[in-house]
Amino acid sequence: MKVLPKVKFANTEEYVTRLISGGNPLCGNSHFSHKMNEEMRKYFTEEQVVSYLHQLEESGINTLQARGDYHRIIYWLDLFRREGGKLHWIAQTASEMSDIFQNIRIIAAAGAIGIYHHGTQTDKFWQEGCIDKVCDYLKCIRDCGLQVGLGTHIPEVIEYAEEKGWDIDFYMACVYNISREPRESALVSGTQVDISTERFLEGDPPRMYKVIRTTDKMCLAFKILAANRLCKTQKEVSGAFHTAFENIKPKDAVVVGMYPRHSDQITSNVEYAIQACVPVKNNRSRK
Repeated sequence: MKVLPKVKFANTEEYVTRLISGGNPLCGNSHFSHKMNEEMRKYFTEEQVVSYLHQLEESGINTLQARGDYHRIIYWLDLFRREGGKLHWIAQTASEMSDIFQNIRIIAAAGAIGIYHHGTQTDKFWQEGCIDKVCDYLKCIRDCGLQVGLGTHIPEVIEYAEEKGWDIDFYMACVYNISREPRESALVSGTQVDISTERFLEGDPPRMYKVIRTTDKMCLAFKILAANRLCKTQKEVSGAFHTAFENIKPKDAVVVGMYPRHSDQITSNVEYAIQACVPVKNNRSRK
């Protein structure tokens, strides 16, 4: 039986699968359309989320990436764990919280193996010229004893953090720069946002993949399917997986949100990830 390759998670002895499940669909945040957002919210009931997490584990995926809000993800993960579930959790800070430092401490107590600063908030700091504000939150994560991550959709942010030598263990790197214009996450604002401002340009992935390869830190590449825009055919989906694994480092992983209402995306994506990793391994062994 073919199994997903695993890599060490940043500077730990924990191993995560190179395909990690993203958490946005669980919270109804598609980055595609308001209609899909609503469909996801109706589909992912409490019971369905717990079932989904068990399906991940059964498929061989051992890690979930999801935001650290209290009324959804932490609650759902606890229900899952009560039933014996054992997924690793890489958490995003929840920017809507009044006290992000408290949010970080609660996430740590809830069993995350790493926390990264929310990418949309990181990008806002960058656009406002106050990116160094991130450092206090990164220090809080370090003080909690977890792996320290920085999320962003802007390649220059990672370059800046590397140049400054920030104390970071991993990056959550979006392959599309959807933060060219100031934007707010729908999950933070609690209202509908203008999704049309999130532009998915063909020239973006090569730029971010280059940055991912340049840093020696682990990177988690996300939105490799352009938030459903590269899902017209299964050949296109498979191609996006191959492109991602051909362009990230052997120590990196991809994060893919899945919405298995109409098809078994979990099983399909596991197979695509396995297929994409094998040629990459063989090509590197010949060099």
